[in-house]
Amino acid sequence: MKILAIESSCDDTSIAVTNGNNVLSNVISSQPIHTEFGGIVPELASRSHINNISRLTYSSLEIANLKFVDIDAVAVTSEPGLMGSLIVGSSFAKGLSLKYNLPLIPVNHIEGHIYSGCLEDETLEFPFISLVVSGGHTSLFLVKSYSEYEVIGMTKDDAAGEAFDKTAKLMGLGYPGGPIIDKLAKEGNPTEYEFPRSMINSDDFDFSFSGLKTSVRYFIQKNFELPLNELDKKNLAASVQAAIVDVLKHKTYKASKKYKVKNIVIGGGVSANSLLRKKFNELESKGFKIVLPKMEYCIDNAAMIGFLANKKIEHSKRKYNDLTFKVSSRPMRSK
Repeated sequence: MKILAIESSCDDTSIAVTNGNNVLSNVISSQPIHTEFGGIVPELASRSHINNISRLTYSSLEIANLKFVDIDAVAVTSEPGLMGSLIVGSSFAKGLSLKYNLPLIPVNHIEGHIYSGCLEDETLEFPFISLVVSGGHTSLFLVKSYSEYEVIGMTKDDAAGEAFDKTAKLMGLGYPGGPIIDKLAKEGNPTEYEFPRSMINSDDFDFSFSGLKTSVRYFIQKNFELPLNELDKKNLAASVQAAIVDVLKHKTYKASKKYKVKNIVIGGGVSANSLLRKKFNELESKGFKIVLPKMEYCIDNAAMIGFLANKKIEHSKRKYNDLTFKVSSRPMRSK
């Protein structure tokens, strides 16, 4: 099926056209305005979605060389995310569904990241362990099929991406902090400073990064004066990044051993981190299959929403003609 997919859960507006595993177009518009505020301003994000969504839809169709009459269904992110941003996307999708008499498939944003590896690699087989790691989410899933998965680990407080962003802020760097930390860390010493690996030896697969943020704050206050010199920036970035990646890799590896699963998928914005990709790829020497999305599928994107919508239609007898669904900002809970 040719599906027009809409993703507007946070500050990226994305429209894609998919046909099964084939991504015919995947247009993404970011919102640089949030940089000057050091974080996402929900109202500004909503306004930007309103300004962009129609233009990007026509652009995506043009790239796919299709018109609305060629589309078989519409898919849209329904949860979780910023309420205003989700409302813009879902309202636009409902309008298209009504106007063109098309089925409308609501898709959970996190599920999109969970199954992004299946879009990236058609040879990927179930079951697999999926680590979804971003600015708002850090969770582990045991994925058994397109209709069945189990939440096996979640962050108890802050997400890994938030830890990157807050660390960058404490160091006097810009926003978003993840890419800046990653770039600086490439020239730093990851063993220069020792930061806590919270919960790394716990008996579960949960995460915690609030302690790391606190540790970094007090360490900088005690040992440095702002602005930091370049060498200190690089060594701090490398040391903090190493602490975060160590925990993510260890927990994921431990989960794969417990559940006897050799396939691992990493999704979400932090999956673009170069050290994380390097460390997880090292597991291939131990017989693991590691699937890391291309950069355009790491960030929030509509291609994964359209792909999963197609799988929902294939694997469900449900008729997607209900336009009364409501969006939700609630994060995914443990089952």
